[in-house]
Amino acid sequence: MPTTLWRNATLVTMDAHIDGAYGLLPQHDVLVENGHITAIQATGRLSADTVIDVHQSLITPSLIDSHTHLVFGGSRAGEWERRQNGVSYQHISAEGGGINATVRATRASSASDLYDLSVKRLQNYLNEGVGLIEIKSGYGLNLEDERKCLQIATELGQRHHIDVSRTLLSAHAIPPEYKDRADDYLQVVINDIMPTLWQEGLFECVDVFCENVGFTLAQSERLFQAAAKLGIPIKGHTEQLSLMGGSALVARYQGWSADHIEYLDEAGVIAMAKHGTVANLLPGAFYFLRESKKPPIDLLRQHGVPMAVASDFNPGTSPFASLRLAMNMACVQFGLTPLEAWQGVTIHAARALRREHDFGLLKIGKPAHFNVWDCDHPVDILYELGRPYLKQRVIHGQSQLGAAPA
Repeated sequence: MPTTLWRNATLVTMDAHIDGAYGLLPQHDVLVENGHITAIQATGRLSADTVIDVHQSLITPSLIDSHTHLVFGGSRAGEWERRQNGVSYQHISAEGGGINATVRATRASSASDLYDLSVKRLQNYLNEGVGLIEIKSGYGLNLEDERKCLQIATELGQRHHIDVSRTLLSAHAIPPEYKDRADDYLQVVINDIMPTLWQEGLFECVDVFCENVGFTLAQSERLFQAAAKLGIPIKGHTEQLSLMGGSALVARYQGWSADHIEYLDEAGVIAMAKHGTVANLLPGAFYFLRESKKPPIDLLRQHGVPMAVASDFNPGTSPFASLRLAMNMACVQFGLTPLEAWQGVTIHAARALRREHDFGLLKIGKPAHFNVWDCDHPVDILYELGRPYLKQRVIHGQSQLGAAPA
């Protein structure tokens, strides 16, 4: 197979065994063959069919956004403007706004229109060097429209230069036709939506909004029990607005991640540490909702729970299609170090999506998923937002900046 050499780089391997932090290797080259990294050596020791001199630029692993709601119809910008002008969310919701407005718009949108909207949003992530992105359903809330959204997520990964991890979030909210009948709707999810779309191979993990404005702890466990019988992995939106025990529940079912977790207590942290559940931090929603209760960062550090960082891009609470912004917010609002933020979008995000085998590190034998940046140090990328540092995105050994042709 033809070989390609990226020469004269500062490698940010994210391998703590190298220097205890970013895993920096100045003046090194990366050799790629058949889509995989086959050698990492000091500059000048390797040769290849094609040589790309990056002139001492940084090469980092591809960024990973482990929590997004990318596929939806319509816009809630008008609602946000009304809230800024003093109209309450409750009033807007009573008029048919809020998540139900997005559900209606998503159901009314054709697959073609939803795809076109989603590509425009996805482009922001491509421009920031994201190589793996999680995309949830959750705005269709019936079999037909949940299928439509997951098919679009699949198509985005097939037609663009990015890997997509798909999550079923039918247990996101109660659809309007099931108002005040949460248990009846949950049965539809358990008996119809989840097994059908799992059989069709449209998702890898199932999620639930376990919260006082979502699904109860008992309802969430019913969903997890049904998922377990089908061999479906789980994760959860937990402890965002209150302490309900959802994170510990996710951990008991060996969940991939517990996301939001602002109200998480030490018992929940211990459960997550015991079962290997990743803490997925979502500072965009914290900022947009003007919250004040922060995730228990010190407890997560103390008990060794890996912390991922994600954008949570969605129309209601985090309309920010920017993982670099989320990294900055995680430092400024939650107190993460820049190194922790970088770990949160590489090695820990890969763990949150159970994709450690091919993302998260620059390492011999792994697929060639990396970025070339025009800057001197990893901290630059989350410090000076808005500056287009990205020079190349390399996914499966193929170099490109931006989206692949549709």
